[in-house]
Amino acid sequence: MESPTAATVPVEAADPSTLRRVITAASLGTLFEWYDFYLYGSLAVFFGGLFFPKGNETAQLLASLATFGAGFGVRPLGAIVFGHVGDLVGRKYSFLITMATMGLSTALIGLLPTYEQVGLWATFLLVLLRLLQGLALGGEYGGAATYVAEHVPDTKRGYYTSYIQTTATLGFFVSMGVIGVTRVLMGEEFFKSTGWRVPFLLSFILLAVSLYIRLKMSESPLFSKLKSSGKTSKNPLKESFANPLNRKYVLLALFGATAGQGVVWYTGQFYALTFLQSALKLDWKTAYILVSIALAIATPLFIFFGWLSDRIGRKRIMLAGCVLGALTYIPIFMAMKHFANPQGLPVADPAQVNHFMMVVLLTVQMVYVCMVYGPIAAFLVELFPTRVRYTSMSLPYHLGNGWFGGFLPLIATAVTSSTWAQTTFGEGALYTGLIYPIVICIITVIIGGLFIHETKDHKLETHIQT
Repeated sequence: MESPTAATVPVEAADPSTLRRVITAASLGTLFEWYDFYLYGSLAVFFGGLFFPKGNETAQLLASLATFGAGFGVRPLGAIVFGHVGDLVGRKYSFLITMATMGLSTALIGLLPTYEQVGLWATFLLVLLRLLQGLALGGEYGGAATYVAEHVPDTKRGYYTSYIQTTATLGFFVSMGVIGVTRVLMGEEFFKSTGWRVPFLLSFILLAVSLYIRLKMSESPLFSKLKSSGKTSKNPLKESFANPLNRKYVLLALFGATAGQGVVWYTGQFYALTFLQSALKLDWKTAYILVSIALAIATPLFIFFGWLSDRIGRKRIMLAGCVLGALTYIPIFMAMKHFANPQGLPVADPAQVNHFMMVVLLTVQMVYVCMVYGPIAAFLVELFPTRVRYTSMSLPYHLGNGWFGGFLPLIATAVTSSTWAQTTFGEGALYTGLIYPIVICIITVIIGGLFIHETKDHKLETHIQT
């Protein structure tokens, strides 16, 4: 591992036109992968009746959300596998494998038989493909963030890597848009029987475009320099997790940054969408439109907070987002009920829904998402040395997002529907699922505030000092 005080010869940042190509290529490819991964999440409420035994609607929803979470569960494994490949062989090679795996897994979901046709085989195949998606995504994000960061100037790393940060939200946005357009054009009845397959089958086209983009990319200059000098890691896994100093930063990155970032992200987007439909009983079209408007309003803030982190630091912006979430989630979700379905009707009355206030409340949550997510890529790449950066940053990111964040809709929904919540809080049980993200945010603020140092002035070819 590089010495904390090692002197290095800096690699010049790419010229502006090359930077644009690098960011566009990495961002588009990552956007397509997020689109693939979130198609299922956007249909989680709907998929319960397609691939799981009928009978109990709550049980179906929980099973569907559990399958959604399964893809997140294996993301850390994908981070280890593809991070190892990326640090050993190269960022570009790992890119190509993750893209092919994700695209094919998603497209094949569109060809799956349903539970009515083949019984539990449908459930098994769906879970298997979700696991493959999770493996691919586990290697994708760390590679994209590392690749872009190793091309850009040290003083603008937050700004340039924040473009990568927009791809997760844009992928979610595009997945909702494609599903919504398909449902409207094909009609609800046809969509439920066959049309739901179309958004997944589109991944065949996206895969071809993405592979073409990735094949034209060259290796990052920092990794190329390491490789040409024979200084690449011989065992990235050992250097990342057996070295006490590096292992310390992996754990700090997880509990002091990415765990809180993960729950804020999934509360503001996925759980909010699930809450609108399952708890507040809004129709899917209204829920999709409200969330989409909020996403469109807030997405530029990813870039703003990335830019701002180059000036005032990554840490204070990310922790401020966690603090705001912990303090305001319960009031925000209570206000959402007030403005969407104040009487708790079995189906929300469209005349009672205050669309303006709902967009405001959803947008506020998206602002928190932008605060924690905009600077996180720059923060993570600055925390680890070049020779093991891909492996070291990918694991805490996907543990934080894949486990702490990815299982949030399942955990929160399970808590709110539990006998304990219903008997203890009565009508207030609706908000008990928020206990989970609030607690994780508080833990992140304490650990991050006490033990993590600011990284914005760190040079990528040296290691952070204790």
